[in-house]
Amino acid sequence: MTNPNHVNNAYWRQSADDLLTQLHSTPQGLATPVPASAIISPLDERKGLHVRRIWSKIGVGLALGLAVIVGLALFADVRAVVNVITVFHWPYAPLILGLTLFNYTLRFFKWHYYIRLIGAEKITWRDSLRLFIGGFPLALSPGKIAEPIKAVWLKHYTALPVARGIPVVVAERISDGLAVLLLSTLGVIAYPQYWPSFVVVLAGLLAVITLSQVRPAALWMLGVGERLPMVSRFSRHLHEFYESMYQLFGLKSTLIAVGLGMVSWLGEGIGFYFVLRGLGLPPSIQTASIAIFVLSFSTVIGAASSMPGGLGAAEVSIAGMLALTLGAPEEIAVSATLLIRFFTLWFGVALGLVVLLSSPWLLLLDVSSSATLSHVVEERPS
Repeated sequence: MTNPNHVNNAYWRQSADDLLTQLHSTPQGLATPVPASAIISPLDERKGLHVRRIWSKIGVGLALGLAVIVGLALFADVRAVVNVITVFHWPYAPLILGLTLFNYTLRFFKWHYYIRLIGAEKITWRDSLRLFIGGFPLALSPGKIAEPIKAVWLKHYTALPVARGIPVVVAERISDGLAVLLLSTLGVIAYPQYWPSFVVVLAGLLAVITLSQVRPAALWMLGVGERLPMVSRFSRHLHEFYESMYQLFGLKSTLIAVGLGMVSWLGEGIGFYFVLRGLGLPPSIQTASIAIFVLSFSTVIGAASSMPGGLGAAEVSIAGMLALTLGAPEEIAVSATLLIRFFTLWFGVALGLVVLLSSPWLLLLDVSSSATLSHVVEERPS
């Protein structure tokens, strides 16, 4: 299969309609059109994800992010927050960014392990890394509904069905959720007021994994769905989706993924400890433990909120928990929150935008025409 990198950029700039017209008129022996409805997944069809909508939703996330930053600063007094950030010990910044990159590196290993597990064995490490980092800005879409576009990208590189690739996105989120919950366990024991949220989220994650592994129950549910008129036409895609989920959530793969997740998010928690150190908090095991607990549990809260990038929910949780656990003044709590989000979330979004802007074929892919376009890429000579 021809790598999308080698396809002429001018060709990619054609609209999906132009491509369909071209396909219908191609001589015998060249690519023939494949109905998009025969290949795209139910999620893609329902959400109708395409490039313009994706970027508009990411734009909403960026605007919300700016609103959260301004709101927090106003809450704690803008001048006080600016003064605190100004005296931050900036020599810690490279170390904190390095720990964030450590987090991303281990999570990339997990992503690559997952996609190889579902059959993407021939994709290169470089292309896999491009898709992984390029997906960071997609987390800014409301409810993260743009993230399944990674499955469309994966299809263009590997020819795997989109319905088989979407569970990788689900597995990434669930394994990360379990990892940060485990990291926050001791903190939840010390602060029992967080038990209800902890238990609800943990139960939900375990329920998804368990259901995917109880094959008779899952196949029975698929069978029931196939008898429903609105669901039956998607039965093949639902089976692809389930088989991928079954592979990804096996005991071995789950243990590997959660183990990598715990180590990666531990690195980011240590980065938060150095943020607190840079703001003048004394060095101690207690401060480090609380930093890991606060960031881990707030990550859970942000993910559970379904807000773009966890915006608003994660920030309020971090600032509030710092005030509760360390007795931090408002300006310190808000400054620490803004700094760790800049060193993690916004650093990742910036990396992702660089990758997307340097990979125009990813920017121009349209989910609704993914089947036809990928067919063209496979058949079109480089």
